[in-house]
Amino acid sequence: QVQLVESGGGLAQAGGSLRLSCAASGFIFSINSMGWFRQGPGQRRELVATITSGGTTNYVDSVKGRFTISRDDAKNTVYLQMNSLKPEDTAVYYCNAKLGRKETPWHTYEYWGQGTQVTVSA
Repeated sequence: QVQLVESGGGLAQAGGSLRLSCAASGFIFSINSMGWFRQGPGQRRELVATITSGGTTNYVDSVKGRFTISRDDAKNTVYLQMNSLKPEDTAVYYCNAKLGRKETPWHTYEYWGQGTQVTVSA
């Protein structure tokens, strides 16, 4: 079974930085894309950043210029470098992966990490 394990969350001051990591383990046939979502208190989960198998990145407008998503293919790991943090960035951050399976190569299947807390103080 595929598992996504997140790390790197914690406390930061406004203007500070954190780096999140998400490692995919288990049998990985193919990775179509990986990304990060977040959910603040009382808020809906929103997409923060994604990176495709081809390396194309996308970001929600509120983090453009501050966050950078990257990946290490050899480690099946995706990172989210978060700079210039704001209190509004406080949320639980979830790793997401869309993976292919050998049995159904034309389909993708979605997996989620357990979430890691990011708290930014004013």
